[in-house]
Amino acid sequence: MTTKISTFRAFRSRNYRLYFGGQSVSLIGTWMQRTGVSWVIYTMTHSAFMLGITMFATQFPSFLLSLYGGIISDRYDRYKIMLITQIAAMIQAILLAVLMITNHYEVWSILTLSVILGVINAFDMPARQPLVHEIIRDKDDLPNALALNSSMVNLARVVGPAMSGIILEKLGAGICFSLNALSFVAVIASLLLMKLPPAAQHPAQKKIATELKDGFVYIKNTPIIGMTLLMLSCMSLLVLPYNTLLPVFAKVIFKGDATTFGYINSFIGIGALGGAFFLASLKPGTDLKIVLLINTVILGFGLMLFSHISYFPLAMLFAATCGFGMMSQTTIGNTIVQIHAAPHMRGRVMSFFALAFFGMLPLGSLIVGAISQWIGAPNTLLCQGGIALIIAITFSGFLRKDKLDRKEMKKISDDENLMTKTI
Repeated sequence: MTTKISTFRAFRSRNYRLYFGGQSVSLIGTWMQRTGVSWVIYTMTHSAFMLGITMFATQFPSFLLSLYGGIISDRYDRYKIMLITQIAAMIQAILLAVLMITNHYEVWSILTLSVILGVINAFDMPARQPLVHEIIRDKDDLPNALALNSSMVNLARVVGPAMSGIILEKLGAGICFSLNALSFVAVIASLLLMKLPPAAQHPAQKKIATELKDGFVYIKNTPIIGMTLLMLSCMSLLVLPYNTLLPVFAKVIFKGDATTFGYINSFIGIGALGGAFFLASLKPGTDLKIVLLINTVILGFGLMLFSHISYFPLAMLFAATCGFGMMSQTTIGNTIVQIHAAPHMRGRVMSFFALAFFGMLPLGSLIVGAISQWIGAPNTLLCQGGIALIIAITFSGFLRKDKLDRKEMKKISDDENLMTKTI
């Protein structure tokens, strides 16, 4: 009973329960759309490079604009920002669905809407991640909340692609994207039901360039944040874009269809979901850096084994292993960064986090797509697994250092708990 309460302790906050419920529904739709877009593009072009272009179109705008999104997040009400971005994302999904249903879509139109979604995400992510910090009543529950967030994302990754594969085969892409648009109703309703204290706003007092410089200097002077972001950048550029090649494995290696593609994504999600619950169950005070090191090694070996297995059931075992290791990269990185970031810098710090993740992923997708055209998808994935092991070895000195500065963490947590109770 104690373990169960410990694993789900963030649910003690009513606002977080609402957030978790709304996001869970919406993310299933998001994964349905993500899977559907990749499959539609690949069936139209039969090009691994175009899959890389698709990922690039969705994520590169976040690279360009996420730092500005972080400044907006620090200046204004993050709750209102997120409400606006979710409504905008719903409109984007509706437009994509209309194109598919009316059969007026081309590659360029899908890519254009992908760029629009990337712009929306550039402002959504720097506001959404720190908002979790604000809706948790007891700040000591933040690591648990972020781990549960990851379980939510990866549960959606299990359900969404599997549903998408079936719906794509039976009903078509238009219905798949329509269901994603409908799913935004849940997250918008959950936001409207929340009861939050008035947000402290900080209107522009400095030039944007100055605020960006302040954020960079802050990260530079906080090594635990800087090194975590550097490692995430390396993983996002060279390893995590492995999912760009999954349609190739589904159609060419396993000689399957959209349902096969959905199953591959779902098994990766099952592994990631298991990893997320593992993180949520960790005792307070666990050295997350060591967990990150171990899971990076697991991801590397998982990719290497998955890359050259043609027997589908065994390959799915290694796909789940990849998901388990992959999940830690963003979840633990996010946790470390949020715990150590000062409240007034959290939006900008999270924008640098988005830059490290969303900025490197599209570039990595282009690289992976281009290399796979040359050496093939299996060999590309094999190389990515080896690179993950090299990154783990390179950062092992940092990851194996003494435990994080608990006094600093406790001081930030105590200060914010006091503010919450005062409000």
